[in-house]
Amino acid sequence: MRKTNLNILITGAGSGLGRGLSLLLSGQGNFIYATDLNLDPARATEQKIRAEGGDATAHELDVTDEGSLQAFMASVGAANIDVLINNAGFQHVSPLEDFDQEIWDNLVGVILKGTCQMTRAVLPRMRETGFGRIVNIGSIHSIVASAYKTAYVAAKHALLGFSKVVALETADSDITINTICPSYIHTPLVDAQIKSQSEAHGITAEEVIENIMLKPMPKGKFITCEEVAGTVSFLISDAARNITGQTIVIDGGWTIQ
Repeated sequence: MRKTNLNILITGAGSGLGRGLSLLLSGQGNFIYATDLNLDPARATEQKIRAEGGDATAHELDVTDEGSLQAFMASVGAANIDVLINNAGFQHVSPLEDFDQEIWDNLVGVILKGTCQMTRAVLPRMRETGFGRIVNIGSIHSIVASAYKTAYVAAKHALLGFSKVVALETADSDITINTICPSYIHTPLVDAQIKSQSEAHGITAEEVIENIMLKPMPKGKFITCEEVAGTVSFLISDAARNITGQTIVIDGGWTIQ
């Protein structure tokens, strides 16, 4: 049986779902490595965790940069990393013909290459301790597509294949990797999407929420950070040791139709 309190590394922890997961998982007694591309948001997350009685450290980390990753790993010394949550990502909405190639490459780099590099970096420590849980934050767009999101949809789809391969490569140990695929969570990332979708479709923000985001969901509600954190909590538990390479969809019924 594993220890009760885990060391959890979360990428993109400076805002939105990453911050929400950091706070909620810290509240369960886990230590959080809160990482973000920019240090200040990560520090703000650390401060919120400590204010609520939890324990965390903040780190600047560019998941696409090998040097940044090596510096982070060196900064935590020989500490265990029991859980990796690959959450870092961003969105850009544009027709393919107008999609800036540099943004396209960067988006895929953060979501896909970043997940690959982070996973590769922590696996040796997980193998050494005999325990590890890797949770990729996918998306409803790992399953279905939306117009004007070629880079995001392509990268999120790719996470599923990546997870399945790593699951096979780690099947000889108590290490699992799974991908959680929520539909829209009302975070700053989604607020930015609402604005972009409004401009792309020529409709109001309210119409984006009602007709694009919530209409495909029979339950008609945004997903919450608490729902995702609850799923993470189960996946990192001993009870989920035989759940690996799986896609867990939290979509209010979107994909059953």
